[in-house]
Amino acid sequence: MSTSTHLPILSVMQLQVQDHIAHLQLSQPESLNTMHPAFWRDLDMALTHITTQGDVRALVISSSGRHFSAGMALDTFANPNLAPQDKTPEGRAALSEFLWDMQQVFTRIEQLRIPVITAIQGGCIGGALDMVCCACIRYATQDAFFCVQEINIGMVADLGSLQRLPKLLPMGLVKELAYTGRRWPAQAALAYGFINGVFDTQEAMLAAAMQCAQDIAAKPPIAIWGSKQALDFARDHSVQDSLRQMGWLQAGIWSNHHVMESVQATQQKRAGDFPGLTPQRTFAQMGLD
Repeated sequence: MSTSTHLPILSVMQLQVQDHIAHLQLSQPESLNTMHPAFWRDLDMALTHITTQGDVRALVISSSGRHFSAGMALDTFANPNLAPQDKTPEGRAALSEFLWDMQQVFTRIEQLRIPVITAIQGGCIGGALDMVCCACIRYATQDAFFCVQEINIGMVADLGSLQRLPKLLPMGLVKELAYTGRRWPAQAALAYGFINGVFDTQEAMLAAAMQCAQDIAAKPPIAIWGSKQALDFARDHSVQDSLRQMGWLQAGIWSNHHVMESVQATQQKRAGDFPGLTPQRTFAQMGLD
């Protein structure tokens, strides 16, 4: 059993890493796990830690309490230091960069080198829907529901759901959800393939998410990384372009050793022995150790 140490100190969520699996849990149920500045700081810190590790092979994001998250904290808009300055073109231009900064935190979930699994109970509202759209796999409880809440408070959803949902759902359904702000229940989301499974209890859902993470962690990390690269590329490119990219990708990461170890491990009914991904650092960090 391997357990990661030196985890970042977070205030509104908890991060654990064990047996190559990272578990990030939102931990402010009394405020419905709303997204205020501390949320964005903690999420960015957690993702930075996971990104720089080579031993983490899957990430599970879950929550605590009755609801997964009620989205952006409404009191954020009442704070004069945070509210958009809409009185001048300069202030409105600054809003564009402010949104880009928040959007990129969610995009980091999508672009992690490892698969991300979300476990969703109760409401997944507004910004929370933007976040789970970035995940690879989604599980939910029977009482879960999704809502493009922004339209209900007089604004356009701006953190990614309007851009990612059309890649995941029929456009007619996306428009209905975006224009009405209605609650979309878990069973309907399951029928459209937005979520992978619905469970009676939060405990059963989290157990399924962790089992999926364990199954992923048992595979060669470089092969999982390559599969994620290929799928993300195929989503936004033609079949022919994606096939060509697949050739370059496979040529770059192919390993006879990994294939033979996978086959032998299966035949011998044991866990495979695979190296982790190389710990990742930015160029600016190199030479500073």
